[in-house]
Amino acid sequence: MNTALILLCVKIFFIRILDVSLGTIRAIITVKGKASKASFVGFFEVLIWFIVVREALNTPESSIFIALAYSAGYATGTFIGSLLCNKFIDGNLTIQAILSNNDDNIVNSIRKAGYAVSVIDVKGLDSEQPKYMLFMEINKKRLTHLKKLIKDLDERAFIVVNETKMVHNGYFK
Repeated sequence: MNTALILLCVKIFFIRILDVSLGTIRAIITVKGKASKASFVGFFEVLIWFIVVREALNTPESSIFIALAYSAGYATGTFIGSLLCNKFIDGNLTIQAILSNNDDNIVNSIRKAGYAVSVIDVKGLDSEQPKYMLFMEINKKRLTHLKKLIKDLDERAFIVVNETKMVHNGYFK
């Protein structure tokens, strides 16, 4: 493999990481309802993509390594874009936790830790014993703490986490 081919592959790999990372960020921003920001990011994503594709297809080099560099850059860009989204894009999560029984002490402990909790009485298929379903809205950065707290208080708690698009009113610490 000659030096020109190696440099081309390295260039394609890193530029592809950049454009796919931007694409991942654009997709997350779009889902969160921020169309103007997503459009701005999308412009640069496609501009970079066009440049790298043009270079990859118009090179006199003919090697499977070009395709491998392009593909590896895509995969790496997806991974890095996901990490960047998790780190820098703020968001809220809806948490539903079904406790193994009706225990007001668990609810009070979660509230004392700073979480707003709505409580609903529920009954599961396998048990006639009433249970509590806790409904909470949190900043996603607090998820690990809340999950650990719930599991420490009730190791059999069933927890469901969903991404929230929008929140109006309510209590957030």
